[in-house]
Amino acid sequence: MSDRVLFTRCPLCKSEKITNIVIGDCSNHPLYNSAINPKIQWQQCNDCLHIFTEGYYTDDACKIIFGKTNDNQKVGGDIEQNRYVSSKMVEKVLPFASEGFWLDVGFGNGSLLFTAQEYGFKPIGIDLRIDNVNVLKSIGIDSYCEDLSNLSLPEKLSVISMADVLEHIPYPKNALLAANNLLKENGVLLVSMPNTENLLWKVLSDQNQNPYWGELEHYHNFSRTRLYALLSEFGFEPVRYGISERYRVCMEVVSIKRKHMP
Repeated sequence: MSDRVLFTRCPLCKSEKITNIVIGDCSNHPLYNSAINPKIQWQQCNDCLHIFTEGYYTDDACKIIFGKTNDNQKVGGDIEQNRYVSSKMVEKVLPFASEGFWLDVGFGNGSLLFTAQEYGFKPIGIDLRIDNVNVLKSIGIDSYCEDLSNLSLPEKLSVISMADVLEHIPYPKNALLAANNLLKENGVLLVSMPNTENLLWKVLSDQNQNPYWGELEHYHNFSRTRLYALLSEFGFEPVRYGISERYRVCMEVVSIKRKHMP
């Protein structure tokens, strides 16, 4: 039985025109389990040019994968070094928001939330790993273990960060719609992820050294062009592009909510 639910259309534009492009191998991934197929078929939409896997993992497969947690995804992991990286992310947001509630989606080690709090924001976390959620709650930070689309909060947010998150979500549009509804007018959305649209990505792929073709937890590989178009579709105006220091070959984009989505 397959461990994936297959995409029959592009998950972004719904085109049925799809071409297989690359087969990756995730057998060396730290979370890999032999119950999972090590081969990852990557596809590209012929219409919007988005790159995505042939499908997303079933609930049973997700339970196997999320049964383990990388050390860098545990709350407090490498807390001092991550504070410096997170501070640069917060400082990219400061010209557009300097107070209010900051929601970090998929907060992992918690560094970005701890640092945002240090700068004066009120932190809120959401993560699919219940152990992380319980740790954050134990130190007094509001935290939820649920899908962003189901989250309801009493007040609108100043900032939502999705640091290396959208590429993990089978249908990213759902997350962006939820983010739009949770943010106040002119609220900030900070996203980071691998960027296929640069020379380094091509060089690593040509040398068969690109780690993202074998990334177990990813369903998407975004280009800057496709990401910007998607953000605009959901009422966000990209206002700052930057290089992410969290992971290799990644981009970091600050966007402002300019239009409310029904």
